[in-house]
Amino acid sequence: NILPHWLFIALSCIVSLSYSWELYDATGYGPVFEDQPVETIYPEESPEAKITMSCRARANPPATYQWRLNSQSIDLDGDNHYTLVGGDLVISNPIKNKHVGNYSCVATNDYGTVVSREAGVRFGYLDFFSSEEREAVHVKEGQGAVLLCAPPPHYPHELSFRWILNEFPIFITLDKRRFVSQTTGNLYISKVDLSDSGNYSCFVSSASIAKSVFSKFIPLVPLTERPIRKYPADIKVKFPDTYALVGQNVTMECFALGNPIPQIRWKKMNGELPSNHDVSMAGAHLHLYNVQYEDEGTYECEALNSKGKDWHRARVSVEAFPEWTESINSTEKDISSDYTMSCVASGKPKPHVQWLKNSYHALYSGDLIQNTSQLLTHTPPSCAPTFEHNPVKWRILGAKNGRVVIECKPKAAPKPSFSWSKGTELLFNSTRVLIWEDGSLEILNVTEADEGRYTCFAENNRGQANSTGSLSITEATKITLAPSNADVTVGENTHMQCAASHDSTLDITFVWTLDAHTIDIDREGSHYERNLNGGSSGELLIKNTQLKHSGRYTCTAQTPVDNVTASANLVVRGPPGSPGGVRVEEIRDKSVRLIWSRGTDNHSPISKYTIQCRDSFSQEDWRDATTSPPDVEGNAESATVVDLFPWTEYEFRVIATNTLGTGDPSSPSPKVTTLEAVPVVAPSDIGGGGGTSRELTITWTPVQPQYYYGRNFGYIIAFKPRDGYEWRKVTVADPGAKHYVHKDSSILASTEFEVKVKAFNSKGEGPYSLMAVIYSAQDVPSKAPTSVGARALSATEAIVWWLPVTQHTVEGYQVRYWRKAEDSETSSQRVVLSSRENQTRLDNMRPDSHYLIEVKAYNAAGYGPPSQHLQIYTKKAPPSRPPKIISKKLKGTSVNIAWEHVEPLANESTIDGYKVLYRQASKSTGMLFNTGKRSIDLPMHKDGDYIVEVRAHSEGGDGAVAQIRISGNTSIKYQRNTFTKMYKAPF
Repeated sequence: NILPHWLFIALSCIVSLSYSWELYDATGYGPVFEDQPVETIYPEESPEAKITMSCRARANPPATYQWRLNSQSIDLDGDNHYTLVGGDLVISNPIKNKHVGNYSCVATNDYGTVVSREAGVRFGYLDFFSSEEREAVHVKEGQGAVLLCAPPPHYPHELSFRWILNEFPIFITLDKRRFVSQTTGNLYISKVDLSDSGNYSCFVSSASIAKSVFSKFIPLVPLTERPIRKYPADIKVKFPDTYALVGQNVTMECFALGNPIPQIRWKKMNGELPSNHDVSMAGAHLHLYNVQYEDEGTYECEALNSKGKDWHRARVSVEAFPEWTESINSTEKDISSDYTMSCVASGKPKPHVQWLKNSYHALYSGDLIQNTSQLLTHTPPSCAPTFEHNPVKWRILGAKNGRVVIECKPKAAPKPSFSWSKGTELLFNSTRVLIWEDGSLEILNVTEADEGRYTCFAENNRGQANSTGSLSITEATKITLAPSNADVTVGENTHMQCAASHDSTLDITFVWTLDAHTIDIDREGSHYERNLNGGSSGELLIKNTQLKHSGRYTCTAQTPVDNVTASANLVVRGPPGSPGGVRVEEIRDKSVRLIWSRGTDNHSPISKYTIQCRDSFSQEDWRDATTSPPDVEGNAESATVVDLFPWTEYEFRVIATNTLGTGDPSSPSPKVTTLEAVPVVAPSDIGGGGGTSRELTITWTPVQPQYYYGRNFGYIIAFKPRDGYEWRKVTVADPGAKHYVHKDSSILASTEFEVKVKAFNSKGEGPYSLMAVIYSAQDVPSKAPTSVGARALSATEAIVWWLPVTQHTVEGYQVRYWRKAEDSETSSQRVVLSSRENQTRLDNMRPDSHYLIEVKAYNAAGYGPPSQHLQIYTKKAPPSRPPKIISKKLKGTSVNIAWEHVEPLANESTIDGYKVLYRQASKSTGMLFNTGKRSIDLPMHKDGDYIVEVRAHSEGGDGAVAQIRISGNTSIKYQRNTFTKMYKAPF
C-alpha cells in the first residue's frame, strides 16, 4: 500500500494509421489486444523451468509479434532461451541476472502497430533463517515483551507472519494481549504472564512462491515479581505515512505495551472514520476498503489504560492510476486537411502523456506536438463518393410541427459538394430548409406536406453518387396530465401523475428524472414503482419517502420521433439534519462553552438540541450532558455544558430535534481537556492493622482516575495514638497505592490508632476520609511450646504433640522436621496448624531415619522461639516382596487361599502378620482380614468375579501386594501378581 510520493506513470496514446487503400476495406483493421502480459514472479525453486508471457491481438490480416525487454527488441533466433508460441513468449530455463526486467509485446499488420503494456518478470525467493541459536528473553511478570522475527532475505516483500509456541503446528492465539505485526513479523505481548513461558519461533510464509520457513526457537522466561508493577500504555507498533491508490485497501497497525492491557482506539483527525472502515485484531488493525479521495487525511491511534495513554498519528495520502477522460478514435480526413487527435488523462499526481505512432515515439518531421494532443497533417488517397456502406436512411420519421434532420455521409476524398431534391424538385436553403456543410438536410416546422422522397447528391473531382430516403410525418406527442407539486413527511407514500397523447403508430415510453438524474426503477424499486394505467400513462409511485427524495421530478414522454416533458416539485419533511462545525470554547474545570452551526431543518423548524459527551475514562458510549439552562432551544447555536469532571478529556456532539423526530448527531468536536481542580473525593474503606512487630499498616481503596482532578495526584495519610493529640502525616505519591506501612521501634504492640486519608494534586488537598480505628502489629509470641513429644507410626509417618502456649496473641503453630545427618535445617518439611490444635501427623518421611522435630508458635508479627529439638527414629521399611500364593482350594462354600511366608530383607521390618482384602473386581473396597497364619478361608460367592489381595504387615507398614481372581462359577482364575512396592498400605 506504500507508493513513492513521486509516483510517475506514463500512458501511451496509440492509433493505427495507414496510407494504403486497404484503410477503406471493410474487412481489414489494425491489431487490437485481447490478451496482454502481466506482472510475473518466478520462484527460484520452481520445478517448472519456464516462464510464459501472454500476448494475443485481434487483427485482419493476422498480426505478427515481436517482444521487447527493457525497451530493446529481443532476438528470438539468436537466444535459445526464448520461444514464440503464437503471440506468447516462453522463457525456458530462465536465468536471474539475464531475464529479469520489463517485457512488452509488439503486434503488427498492414494497418499499423500497437504496443502492449509493460509487465515485469522478477525472481521470487525466501531464504532460510540463520542457524545460530537465539538468546532467551527474560521479562518480569506484568511487563511487556517484544520478540523480534528478523525475517531472512526474500522477494517479493509481501510476507505473512505467525508464531509457533513450543512445537509445530501449535500457533499462538492472538488477542488483545498478544499481537503479530504483519509488517515486521515481530511478536508483541502487552503484559507478560507466567503462562507465557515457552519456546517461540517466527513462522514466515510467502504466498507468491508458496514457501514457508521458521526461525530457531527463542526461549521466553517470565520472572516472578511481587507486587506486579503497573505502567502506562506505550505504543510500540506504529503505522507509517501511507500512499494508497483509489480503489485499493489499506491496513494500518497499532499496538501498545502496558499493564493493565491497553485499549486501542482509532480516529480520523478533523472528521469521522470512513464508512468503509473496519477494526479487527482487538483494535490493533484499522482496515480501509476501496479507498477514495475523501479518505485522505491524518489518522490517530490512541492506546489507553488506567495508568496513562499514548498516541500516534500518520497521514494517508490517496493517489490514482491514470485514467482516460478523452481518448482517440480511428478516423478518415480530407486531403490537406488538419486533424487534431485529443488524448487526455486524469490521475494523481497528474499523469505524463506520451504519443506513439506504429509503436515508436511520434516525434518526427511534419508532426506538431501540442501539450496533450497531436496536430497531424496527412495526405490520404482520393476516391469518388460512395454510399455503399452508409446510405441515406430509407425511412425517416418526423413529428408534426417538429424538426427533422436527414443525414448524408458518403465516403469521399476529397470532401464532396452536396445538393438535395424532393422528388424532382431541387431544394435550396431557406428559413425552413437548410443544407449543412457536412451534407445533412434540416427541415423545421414539418407538416404533412413535407412527406415524400428525398435524395442526397454528392460530387467531387473523382466522381459523383446519390442516395434516397422517404420522410413520413407523425402526430406530435403532447403531455395531457402533468405532475403536481407535493408535500409529504418522511416515510409516507406519494405519487407523481403523468399521461400523454401520441401517434398511434408509434410506441411511447416514460422516463422520470430527479434533479436531472434518471431514476432506475429496477435498481431503486424499494422506493419507486411505475403505476401503469394503459400505454399512455407513466404515473410514478414514490414509496416510503426519504429526505433524499426531495427535488424536482421531470416526466419525459418519448417516441422514436419526439419527446415532451413536464415537471413538479416534491417536498419531503423530516427530522433535522446533523448540526455542523461543533467546537469548544471557554474551557473551565467543570464546564465548557459549546458552539455549533445549524443543520438543515428539513422543512420543519428545530424545536430543541441535545448535547452529548463522552470522556476518556468511561468505556461507555455517548451520554446526555447536563447544560445550563437545562433545555437548549431550537434557535440556539451555543450552550454551556456543566457538571464535568476536572482534568478530563472530553469530546462533544449535538443532536437536533423537531416535531417529526430526532436527527443524526453531528461529528464529534475536537477533544479538549477540562482545567485542573482541587480533589473532592477522599479514599474509602480506611482500615489496616497487623503486620510485622513495630509496624502500623494502613490500608484504603484508591480514588478512581476520573476523580484525580489534576496532575501529581497522591495521598496524605494522617495517624495518631487514640489518646494522642498530634497527628502525624505522611505523603504517598503513587495514585494507585492501596496501603502504607509505618515502621517505628517506639510503637508498642497492639496499640490503638486513629487514621484518616485524603487526596491531593497539583492544585491542592481534598477532604479527609472518615476516621478509622486500627491497631499496631502484635509482638511475636515470647514463649515456646513445652512438653513436646513424638512417636514413629511407621516407616514414613510419625505423630507429634505439645502443650499449647497460653499467650492470647498466638494464632497457630508451625512444626518442622528434617533428617539430622542428611538434610539441612533450611530444607526442612513444615506443617502449619491453627491455635486450636496441639498435635499433628508427620508424613512423607524416610524409612529407618533419624529425625529432628521442633515446634514454634506464631502470629501476624512472626514466629516465636522454637521448642527444644526432639529426636525420633522412623521404622524400617515394610517388606518389598509380595507373598507368593501357593494354593487355592475349594472347601464347600468357601475357598482357601495359602501363601508362602515373606522373609524381610536386612533393611526391612520384621513381619507381624498378613492383611487380606477380599473385594468385588469392580470395586476398590471390601472385607479386610488380619491374620498371623499363612492361609485363610474366604466365603465363596455364586455370582461375579472377586479379587483377593494379600500383603505382609510390619511395624514399618504394609508391604507389596499379591492378587488372585476368583470367579463366581466355582472356578478359580489366576491373575498375574501385581507387585507394588508401598510403604503405606491403602487399607
